[in-house]
Amino acid sequence: MHPKNERMMSDTDLPFRATTAEACAWLAQQTNSQWTLARLLEHGLTPFVWLDYDAAYPELFGDANGGYAAPIFFEDDVARLAAGGDDVLITFTKDAYKLPVRLPEPGFRRRLDQLRFQKKDVERLAGKLKHEAQGAGKKPPASESQAGINKAEVLAAFGSFVRMDLARALDDAVGIFGDDGARIKASVRKSKRNALWHPVTLALGLHDVYRVPLGPLKRAFKSHDFLARWEADWEESLRLLGK
Repeated sequence: MHPKNERMMSDTDLPFRATTAEACAWLAQQTNSQWTLARLLEHGLTPFVWLDYDAAYPELFGDANGGYAAPIFFEDDVARLAAGGDDVLITFTKDAYKLPVRLPEPGFRRRLDQLRFQKKDVERLAGKLKHEAQGAGKKPPASESQAGINKAEVLAAFGSFVRMDLARALDDAVGIFGDDGARIKASVRKSKRNALWHPVTLALGLHDVYRVPLGPLKRAFKSHDFLARWEADWEESLRLLGK
């Protein structure tokens, strides 16, 4: 086909909720490399499936009487997809109010072609990969403001899958959330409002002390731009711990 007649996929061609094929094709054009479902998952993208309203599970849908897009983020569910499962098995997700919920045994099954990826997540990944390819991802010398992440960033990165009041835990600053844990002591010298936490130390503590699965923690480091400079440290920590 002549190049001028070939339809190239642009930013506007990527749907709000893209199929696996659409996300892979768009990323292939952005990165000049091949993409698969396994690679999308490896890079921390969260797939969704649409759940039509089912009166048998009113607590799951709440006021969403038409249904809603349910995320697949549970480590075992994602691992099954990445390994090449024949269909989608969802055992743990979020309800219509975005609260974590375990689904009734044996879980919900859906076809693979019902998987969707959010446009903003796919675009963010492409931007991150381009940034790294240009060599801009090299870590600069750390200043105090770069030494950790603030409360809002902690909540954005880890709050959705931690079964506790994480905001209060950060304010109380006890255990892994305090100066003897992940909080950077120098950051609160002037005011507690300036508090910063080391994301790798905090993530490891959430896993070891609060049994937060590694899967969501790994995806957090891949899917949030503000964690990019710590991703290598996170991977190295997991390697040293044999995880």
